[in-house]
Amino acid sequence: MDMPISADDCGLDPGELVQDDRVHTALYTSEELFDEEMDRIFKNTWVWVAHASEVPTKNTFKKSWVGKQPVIVTRDKEDNVHVLLNRCRHRAASVCEQKQGRTSVFVCPYHGWSYNIDGKLRSVPHAKVYGEDFDKDEFPLISLRTEEYNGMIFATFRDDIEPLVDFLGPAKKWIDLFMKQGAGYPVKALGEHQFRFAGNWKIQLENTTDAYHFPIVHKTFLDSLDADTSNVFDVLGQGGWVEDLGNGHSLMVMIPDLVDLEENLDAPIPERFADLAKALREEGYDEDKVRRIVRAVGGTGFNLNLFPNVACSMAFFRVLRPVSVAETEIRHIAIGMDGGPEAANRVRLRLHEHFQGPMGFGTPDDAEGWERVQRGSASGEDLWIMVNRGKDTLDGHPAGPDVTDVSAETGMRAAYGMWKRMMTA
Repeated sequence: MDMPISADDCGLDPGELVQDDRVHTALYTSEELFDEEMDRIFKNTWVWVAHASEVPTKNTFKKSWVGKQPVIVTRDKEDNVHVLLNRCRHRAASVCEQKQGRTSVFVCPYHGWSYNIDGKLRSVPHAKVYGEDFDKDEFPLISLRTEEYNGMIFATFRDDIEPLVDFLGPAKKWIDLFMKQGAGYPVKALGEHQFRFAGNWKIQLENTTDAYHFPIVHKTFLDSLDADTSNVFDVLGQGGWVEDLGNGHSLMVMIPDLVDLEENLDAPIPERFADLAKALREEGYDEDKVRRIVRAVGGTGFNLNLFPNVACSMAFFRVLRPVSVAETEIRHIAIGMDGGPEAANRVRLRLHEHFQGPMGFGTPDDAEGWERVQRGSASGEDLWIMVNRGKDTLDGHPAGPDVTDVSAETGMRAAYGMWKRMMTA
């Protein structure tokens, strides 16, 4: 192993803080670096803000964030999606405090300026005092460039950035596979819960494509399963892999048999879904539809990490928001079948609660690990964080020549490579 550059010699130069096999502890602890990340990364790339089902009809909206900037995601009366800064153009008061809903106008509660749902300034009380040359068209809510791919809505502050489809690159294939969880119905958000943990946002970013921790951190989850289901979640023993998809995105396939949910429909229905299959048959669904729905209910066999803030994680969306250098907000969004059978969506919610929920067997253990990383980072500040596991590709793997072991830290190296690229641009 090559000797790393001395931590003492790095200062806070981003180009030196990320090496091929390690990153400096300052990435978790430096407020100066955190402030630079908000400008150099979150203001200079595509950031996920919502799923299309969260603004499902005309004149609907949802609050969201781009880095530390509060925004409103809206769908106007022409069915166009907008992402607007949540800030009145007069004196900067927020114009929306409701989490989600339906409206045709946002009214600033401070001085009454009102805006259409597309952001255009609608009216100003006592506007004549401004003089005859006051032009409302010059003061709309600030609109970010917005693009959508397969229901995933992204926004950016940069008008000159590459198109979203180019930024996503090979990740598009995996988004398409993930959305097959609709079983022929559109995917929709069923609900969400959010929480904060005392740690840096990149600690969570690392987690989504890290299978190495799974059998250790999630032992209580594995112990809660029946034997057949536990075998399904033997994530280190099923021939999975991790892959760098470019632009900081990464993929971790844990259960190869569940990559494409439209395949293997003739396989036996797992015992844990036998009651659901029976209920669907009794509701009149034919056998092909029953099998397609049941196979989709359990989720995909992979996690897809999209730099910098969202993951398509087996059966839900995980969204991170940096709050401060040592605090991060997480949203877990359960997804289901829009127009699909209620019985299937209920099962999906129960599965979500079992692992991701606030009283589940998975997320609380994850959050404990993330916070321990942050606490440990206060000790030995001159030490490095190691991301050197599994650098060699797997010879002859059916997924291709560029994949690494499922327990490799390829996803971390992919994310930090993009971090370094953006922080030194």
